[in-house]
Amino acid sequence: MMIPVCRLADLPRGEACRFEGDPPIAVFHTEDGEVYAIDDTCTHQDASLSDGWLEGCEVECPLHASKFDLRTGKPDGAPARRPVRTHEVVIEDGVVHVRLSDAIPNLPAACAARRLAVEGAV
Repeated sequence: MMIPVCRLADLPRGEACRFEGDPPIAVFHTEDGEVYAIDDTCTHQDASLSDGWLEGCEVECPLHASKFDLRTGKPDGAPARRPVRTHEVVIEDGVVHVRLSDAIPNLPAACAARRLAVEGAV
């Protein structure tokens, strides 16, 4: 499933945007002009990675300084130990689209419990 997120022209290089989904998705436009999409929630604790610091192909979590590789989702080390889920990005006619991964998201325990409670209430 392809989701249109934003116009590429509206996402400056070195910036990120957040797409509200379940879970939310962060889309990053690197200084080199590459565009990546990952789950927006740090796998260590409930923090928005789109609020983090982008450097090259890595984003640093704003809470505890774990860095995630935007290409693979892998963290550079503690406190985050599990990778964030990555998504395919396609740019068509100047619009950034994200194809969501089929993998199960690696959400922190509090987020996963909250998500299960919401799903159970439906």
